[in-house]
Amino acid sequence: MKFDLDKLVRQNIKKMTPYSSARHEFAGEATVFLDANENSFGSPLAENYNRYPDPLQLKLKGKISHIKGVPVQNIFLGNGSDEAIDLLFRVFCNPGKDNVIILPPTYGMYEVCAEANDVQVKKVPLLPDFQPDLASIEEAVDVNTKMIFICSPNNPTGNSIRRNDIETLLNNFNGLVIIDEAYINYARQKTFISELTEYPNLVILQTLSKAWGLAGLRLGMAFAGQPVIDYLNKVKYPYNINTATQQLALEALNNISSVNNWTKTTVEQREWLITQLKQLVFVNKIYPSDANFILVKMENAKNIYEYLARVGIIVRDRSRVTLCEECLRITIGTPEENNQLVDALKTFTA
Repeated sequence: MKFDLDKLVRQNIKKMTPYSSARHEFAGEATVFLDANENSFGSPLAENYNRYPDPLQLKLKGKISHIKGVPVQNIFLGNGSDEAIDLLFRVFCNPGKDNVIILPPTYGMYEVCAEANDVQVKKVPLLPDFQPDLASIEEAVDVNTKMIFICSPNNPTGNSIRRNDIETLLNNFNGLVIIDEAYINYARQKTFISELTEYPNLVILQTLSKAWGLAGLRLGMAFAGQPVIDYLNKVKYPYNINTATQQLALEALNNISSVNNWTKTTVEQREWLITQLKQLVFVNKIYPSDANFILVKMENAKNIYEYLARVGIIVRDRSRVTLCEECLRITIGTPEENNQLVDALKTFTA
């Protein structure tokens, strides 16, 4: 299969002239900045907050490049992964004409962004083992199918998608395959980042919100071939990552050892919690997980959810999601929080 990105991009996006900010037009060294209509006297918060942030976040991307082993030109940073998802729709999908494929149960923002951009969503449910139905995906693809979204490890099920199945899609689909690896730090399966040079139609989404503990900063990452990244940069808002986020993220990225320790403890606690929950008579099934949460099938899941809420423990009721009937999604907490959850469940009576 010969992949042709040029055929995927919307014609108006190809023709548009991107906004050129003051910081785009000058990239050298200077001491006096009189080009961007900023307040030259400073800011009440910090000395550099009166200046616009680097629109391409080059220092931060350099740090991420070192950690991930990906060239800077193959990295896009967004206001959460949601920004990258939305931009992919805006760049590659013609409203009212094109469609994308999602594999429910899966992350809800793929469908939300599709609807916001007037793009048809074709749903091909996962099989009962939460793996892709490749034959049905092939049947669903038509000439207007631009993207296939794969969440791996999957949310809300927690399992990784079989690598061979993803490779089959990458080799046979003449559109973009987006692999959302938000939970990859907790997985046994390795990231697809090393495959970027092999697949020009591959886009990988990652985030600093999960293992890195920076959900409040809203910093998502997309990794792809440079032509895809260039289009995302062409369409994004000029200063989409603010100065505070860039500075705090740079600081956080120096603490890899802490993140590794948290990840190790989370995985250990995941296995401990699974062992504890299996002993409860109303727990029918705990699905395998490669994430920092588990999906648990319970009798009277709604009643258990409401009981936990009453005692101050909030989990996620996924009972109305495809293939997740009577299921609660439980995030792995600290050892103290996990003990509190187990103790509360032991006292539950229907």
